[in-house]
Amino acid sequence: MSVSAHMPDAGGEGCHPLFHEAPSSVEFNKLRKRLLRHMRQAIEDFAMARAGERWLVALSGGKDSYGLLALLLDLKWRGLLPVELLACNLDQGQPNFPKHVLPDYLASIGVAHRIEYQDTYSVVTDKIGENSTYCSLCSRLRRGHLYRIAREEGCQALVLGHHREDILETFLMNFFHGGRLAAMPPKLVNDEGDLFVLRPLSYCAEADLARFADAMAFPIIPCDLCGSQDGLQRNAMKAMLDDIERRMPGRKDTMIRALTHVRPSHLLDRSLFDFAGLDIVRQPADPEPGLALTQAG
Repeated sequence: MSVSAHMPDAGGEGCHPLFHEAPSSVEFNKLRKRLLRHMRQAIEDFAMARAGERWLVALSGGKDSYGLLALLLDLKWRGLLPVELLACNLDQGQPNFPKHVLPDYLASIGVAHRIEYQDTYSVVTDKIGENSTYCSLCSRLRRGHLYRIAREEGCQALVLGHHREDILETFLMNFFHGGRLAAMPPKLVNDEGDLFVLRPLSYCAEADLARFADAMAFPIIPCDLCGSQDGLQRNAMKAMLDDIERRMPGRKDTMIRALTHVRPSHLLDRSLFDFAGLDIVRQPADPEPGLALTQAG
């Protein structure tokens, strides 16, 4: 696909029904087109879309997953995404979770969806201490159920709403706490080898997604399980990135570009580069005869 193809403005009849009530301002149209451009670039750069496939789009009810679904629907509406989309929410049994919000919203915009109930909340809170962070176990349990649902629904890919900041925060967490250089890949194959995991928002800025969610008036559902916990390592990385961006605007984009331009020979990983096999190919030229005699004398 070509990322330079024309995209009409939001609103009106020339768009997915989800955008019928969207703002018609120049500012919103610029924001939406920027997000679409970044999403399409990621889909193209990492060869995500294969015609005829079915994607399971994970929808948590947060701003990022709403934005993910809306932008994918927009691309598909315009004939720029040749896959079938199935939205899926995993109700994890969190207290006071508004069960009606997502199915009502998805039905109102005519989106195929599946709502799955699995009480992972009780499992997580039973196994993890009150002062510990739930994110890791919660994520593993959720991912396992989403893989199962993707298989049951005949999907070839699970699509997640991780954005630019999520990738950078993960990179810094691995760098500072894990002792390795690793981030969230935009595309990978799961351990079983039967499903792709895709992150089409990899180039999209979190601030843009937040503004997009506000403008679209998505019915946001907060996560009371992990959102209520303080002191998470990820929060510290987020604060560090935000501070760097305030001091040196544009650094987040530079950091994302850096992750796409890796030079193994300039790092220290001996499994990626054969340092032991390095050798001098060209010998230095012999000195001039007169100079050699002078030096010898």
